[in-house]
Amino acid sequence: VHGTEGLGTFGRYLLVEDLAAGGMGRVYRAVLRGGPGFEKQVALKRVLRELGEDEEFVGRFADEARIASTLSHGNIVQVFDFGELDGEYYLAMELVDGPDLGSLIAASRAQQQPIPVPTALFIASEFCRGLAAAHRRQDKAGNPAPVVHRDVSPQNVLLSRDGGVKVTDFGIAKAADKALRTQTGMLMGKVRYMAPEQARAEVVDARA
Repeated sequence: VHGTEGLGTFGRYLLVEDLAAGGMGRVYRAVLRGGPGFEKQVALKRVLRELGEDEEFVGRFADEARIASTLSHGNIVQVFDFGELDGEYYLAMELVDGPDLGSLIAASRAQQQPIPVPTALFIASEFCRGLAAAHRRQDKAGNPAPVVHRDVSPQNVLLSRDGGVKVTDFGIAKAADKALRTQTGMLMGKVRYMAPEQARAEVVDARA
């Protein structure tokens, strides 16, 4: 890490590699350091400081952490930690060693080698298992409290090199308890992957 521009420490986390950057912030491969000899690799999402001053955005980001932390399934990326450090919000998630489905599709097109049908069906069935688990979510009292992702796109399906398939980024999920803070009529998600009712800003359910 020493001598590598932009990397260092962030609270309890050692930043190892810059994985991605976008309009919200950056994602790093990081190591969570605990007690003597304890280390755990994670994906650390750090939000731009200016966004941290936007109460609505912070509310959505906190809801992402809260909702995702209640979803425990092998086909859903797990959330380990959420907080704020010196005015900068962060989210620590399970690190998936491999590409997202969008990158795999782009690579297969570039090489003119279509993804084999059995492989495509396996990927689809596995991320459907993750979505089904979110749809079966229950609250603390055991009552149905389903979560609808609302941004199921190739970029949000991660493929690990050991064959795992995991859904990530529940940042614009719609929970049945209506905890998510969204403005009335606000359109969120990627248009090309939206169900018609979502594009019309209507109520969506698991079918979307």
